[in-house]
Amino acid sequence: MEPNSADATTVVVLLCFSVVLLLAHIMLQGFLATRELGSTWNAGPRDEGREPKGALAGRAARASKNYQETYPAFVGLLLGLAFIGDASGWGLIGAWIWLIARIVYIPLYLAGVPYIRSLVWLVSLLGLLIMMVGLFL
Repeated sequence: MEPNSADATTVVVLLCFSVVLLLAHIMLQGFLATRELGSTWNAGPRDEGREPKGALAGRAARASKNYQETYPAFVGLLLGLAFIGDASGWGLIGAWIWLIARIVYIPLYLAGVPYIRSLVWLVSLLGLLIMMVGLFL
């Protein structure tokens, strides 16, 4: 794949959006924890081991951890697509599916929506599998 090709540009866009989503997860979790425990807790060393007890802060933390569990696979597959190329286009389709599903996942998790949230998570995994297929086609 040529560095100036449309595929390379799309890979960079996907990578940047995924980093923005990672930062959004971190900031959302931090905001909700700070809202509950206060800015002194946030600015301090947190040696006392206090954790937020509220539902939203807990959900935000778990959603962030869940994102971070599949994020390395996404980045690795995206790098593979950048190096090998994506002649079929399936790899980039899978990447967009993963990213969109991960965006949809956040409000579903924060709202405590069962089943649909799990379905969206499965769709994100399907996106990763489609990315793998794109590497072999």
